[in-house]
Amino acid sequence: MRHTRYDSILVIVFAVLSTALYFMPTGFEGAQPANALRVRGEIVEVDNSEVQRLGMIKKGHQTIVVRILNGDHEGEEHETANQLMGRMDLDKLYAVGDTALVVLSENDAGEITFVNAQDHYRLGLEVLLLGLFAVLLVAFGGWTGLKALLSFVFAALLLWKGLVPALLKGYDPIWVSLGVVALLAAVVIFLVAGVTRKGMAAFIGAFLGVLTSCLMAWYFTHEFHLHGAVLPFAETLLYSGFGHLDLVRIYIAAVFIAASGAVMDLAMDVAASMHEVVEKKPDISRIEALKSGMRVGRAVVGTMTTTLLLAYSGGFITLLMAFMAQGIPLANMFNLVYVAAEVLKTLVGSFGLVTVAPFTALVGAFIFVRK
Repeated sequence: MRHTRYDSILVIVFAVLSTALYFMPTGFEGAQPANALRVRGEIVEVDNSEVQRLGMIKKGHQTIVVRILNGDHEGEEHETANQLMGRMDLDKLYAVGDTALVVLSENDAGEITFVNAQDHYRLGLEVLLLGLFAVLLVAFGGWTGLKALLSFVFAALLLWKGLVPALLKGYDPIWVSLGVVALLAAVVIFLVAGVTRKGMAAFIGAFLGVLTSCLMAWYFTHEFHLHGAVLPFAETLLYSGFGHLDLVRIYIAAVFIAASGAVMDLAMDVAASMHEVVEKKPDISRIEALKSGMRVGRAVVGTMTTTLLLAYSGGFITLLMAFMAQGIPLANMFNLVYVAAEVLKTLVGSFGLVTVAPFTALVGAFIFVRK
């Protein structure tokens, strides 16, 4: 009953914090024009006569007619151009019946002066997926699933409302990211395990594993001569007026942030297993508890490191395919800056995973065993 009361208080506290984060301004809300409206629009006419096809690349522009589906201008139809830049990753082609996210620019009289069909409208499906995920998580996990969902929402809000604005404002990426990861680890672990000895052991072990990944990333990023320009849209960020940012330290932060979720997972596995062992055998010694934690860690760490490898390699599978198709030797491929950056991410993240098991086992041996 006591743990249930603590859990309820903790859930209420983080629900309030999540709500506060949702309404907290980032300081960058004014970057877009105040007269810009975002609405849904249906494509009712398409003219592809100005689209030039150069093999797989399309250039030129589509002329489309958009019917506004919501807002003050609902029902109005406007003609606009969909510019094609010859880049498959950025261009989009519309067909009649498609729904697009449309940005409208108004003058002082409230009349539309510019219409931009930004991209296909996906927000509805994204909300649907999130809702299905939430329902499944709560239905399967019950009270624990609800706490896990709350930690998921809090993590997403903290990254968007806390970490990203702090990085844009020029705060040190490594220290800010370490603080955010520590806070996230505390929220995720204590919401799931409660403010207990099990939660404390998992939190300390996870933070020590993340700190190890941070130190490894800092050292080897400089030794590999890597820079943050390997991150997506890094150069775009610099050209947008943020030339003061230290992309190298942002890359280092990205390395240990990417591995932190798996580190928390492994720390909780080891801590929960050790707690169960001590509960079943209260007279166990610290050395025996430590050995039990280490055995659990060895069993789990193998699959977790493979999980990291698959997660990272999935993001650059087309790059590997391009090298293989051209017959480029492995020495050339692994020496390329983009591949080296992913290798560093994978190995440094795995290094953190390998160390978090003994860290958690050692901390758990002193926290769980009183003698």
